[in-house]
Amino acid sequence: MRLTTMTDYALRLLMYVAQQPDRLCTISEVAQAYAISEAHLMKVTHQLGLQGWIETVRGKGGGMRLAHAPRDINLGAVVRGIEPDFALVECFSTDNQCVLTGQCRLAGVLGGALQEFMAHLDGFSLADLLPGTDLLINLLPKAGQRMKPQRRQVA
Repeated sequence: MRLTTMTDYALRLLMYVAQQPDRLCTISEVAQAYAISEAHLMKVTHQLGLQGWIETVRGKGGGMRLAHAPRDINLGAVVRGIEPDFALVECFSTDNQCVLTGQCRLAGVLGGALQEFMAHLDGFSLADLLPGTDLLINLLPKAGQRMKPQRRQVA
């Protein structure tokens, strides 16, 4: 699975804006800080505003700010709101034509993986991504180590 560029930019934008709590941020400055397209950021900003994660102020001196405290912005909720599609394989899509449907256990395995991925994101907030937060450092494996997958029963 790969998250879209839109989700990547949305998370970057939220992290940037969260680090500027005392002022409005502009699309231009965020684009320059991350060397990404202003046109893409305009779409991202619009989506984040529609979903209530940021507030936008139009006009001269306008910009954007978080609509909630960083601890109240759940990463799983943001990703669900931005990602257009979680159909990892054909059988997850609404127009499924896979001849293996009903006879294949792959959907259960991948569905479980997706649920665990989203549950992991649900355990974090925007605050956990900001500098000075050592929560993530304690959860990640040490350099050179790999996280060991746990075996799960497949239904």
